[in-house]
Amino acid sequence: MRNAASKIVSRERLRELLARHKSHGDRVVFANGCFDTLHVGHVRYLDGARREGDVLVVGVNSDSSVCGLKGPGRPILSESARADLVAALRSVDYVVLFSEPNVEALLESLRPDVHAKGTDYTVETVPERAIATRLGIRVAIVGDPKNHSTREFLDSVRKAPHV
Repeated sequence: MRNAASKIVSRERLRELLARHKSHGDRVVFANGCFDTLHVGHVRYLDGARREGDVLVVGVNSDSSVCGLKGPGRPILSESARADLVAALRSVDYVVLFSEPNVEALLESLRPDVHAKGTDYTVETVPERAIATRLGIRVAIVGDPKNHSTREFLDSVRKAPHV
């Protein structure tokens, strides 16, 4: 088994690796997220994504994109820490950081077979649905019901009595 750091690759290197996997007939699945304080919902989402194919690639939002999406005070963990945590999961084969506001450019560049999104989406509400359809990428909704969130976790920590 490879160590977590070896799973974190550049976009260019990832394209090379995926071409090799596809030449062997492997189905590539792409999932993405901020993963700011990894929680059980994230693990179940990524496990579900992995079940959709043979190779799981996870796009992790850069610090600047998390701040833009989640607001001031976020992310809690740096992009390198979040990438390391995601890469440490057994279900994950590769991790790539991205700064764009969505993953359309990554889908265009990597051309996975499946684009996995969490249960807070439906196939119709996936933001990248149009590009996935154009590229022939199947969209899969995976994971358990969205009843875990980093925001709720942080709120509970802030409200906890200080001893």
